[in-house]
Formats: sequence, C-alpha cells, structure tokens
Amino acid sequence: MDPATVLLVEDQIATRKRLVAAIEGDDRLCVQAAVPTIGEARRSLATEVPDLLLVDLGLPDGDGRCLIEAVRGTSTACVVISVFDDEQHVLSAIQAGADGYLLKDAPFSEIPCALLAVLRGESPISGRVARYLVSRIQAAPTPPADRRSDVQKLTRRESDVLELLAKGFSYEEVGMALGMQTSTVGTHVKRIYRKLAVCSRGEAVFEALSLGLIRLNP
Repeated sequence: MDPATVLLVEDQIATRKRLVAAIEGDDRLCVQAAVPTIGEARRSLATEVPDLLLVDLGLPDGDGRCLIEAVRGTSTACVVISVFDDEQHVLSAIQAGADGYLLKDAPFSEIPCALLAVLRGESPISGRVARYLVSRIQAAPTPPADRRSDVQKLTRRESDVLELLAKGFSYEEVGMALGMQTSTVGTHVKRIYRKLAVCSRGEAVFEALSLGLIRLNP
C-alpha cells in the first residue's frame, strides 16, 4: 500500500524541519509538500490532493483556518498543530472542519501516530485541549429545543455510532463493537453529518457534546 500523503503548512523553519523528519520517519506516511504560507499551500492543493493536511493557524499571510475550510467536504483530512490552546482558536478550528487539534509542545514523535489515527477515522486532540473542551461544554447551559431537534431525529443505531465516535473509536472499532461492517459505519456517519449539519468528525463530536447528546468525564 502506498504511504498516505501529507501537506504540511508551517512557517517556522526549525519546526517545519522537525515535523518533516517525524512524518518521514514512518513509512506509512510521506510529505507531499512542506510550505510556509497559505499561498504556497493553495498552489500545492491545486496540483495534487493530499490525504492529510497538517496546518498551523498563525501563518505569515493569514489564518490557517482558511485552508481547513478549503479542504472541508473533500477526501483530505485535516489536523491543526498550534501553540494556541485558547477557546477562540480551538473551537473555531473544529467548527471550520478540523479532524484533530494538536499542540506544538507535545513530542513530535507522536505526530505520525496522530495522523494515522485520523486516517482510521479517529479524532486526535491534545490532552490539555480535550480536557478544556469537555469542561467547557459540560459547564454550558442546556441548548434550546430547536437546536436539539435534528439530534432527536437520529436513529438509535446512529446514536450508538456517534457515542463511540465521541469516545475516540475508529470506524473499524465501532463496527466491531456494534456488529456491523466498517462500510456500514461510514454510511451511518454520513447520515449523522447531514442531520447535525456538519462536515467533519471533529465537528460532529463537538456538536454532539454541546447539544447534550453525549457527556464525557473531564
């Protein structure tokens, strides 16, 4: 099987080199391009579609979220790697369509595992960010009934799938737990996305938590 391709967008030269080395150190991944700006990333996306986009948020020519939105709804998965762990950056990245959110202070050796997890259908999030998200969402007031209306339309099976996705299960693991084919899990996920009006796994998990459908321990 060919290695999964990664488009890396990071403006700091030393950080970019370390990330490239970490990614290339796993033979299941290869760097399609490593660029420092949004403009160069757009040119790369125009010539070749990567399997994964690993993007910083604070770039010299703008906010990396525009690249997340550019690949939203395509076959390209997206993971943010950033120094920012505050509410504004984390939530806006997830809402833009990021499938994972990693912090730069994590060991770079963990990056390949996180990227491969995304390809398996998981949503890797740095521990500090995950604890913050869960605490924030659980402290929020119950959403209005009109926001919960679409959730109420979920079938029991879709709810089961969504709960396991929120716990970090891969599609394959969800299928094993619920006794269904991985392709069937994917079908349920597409229906969940449509009903929740989202386009990524990370956003679906965020919506499920914020709507009160799933509660996780912080």
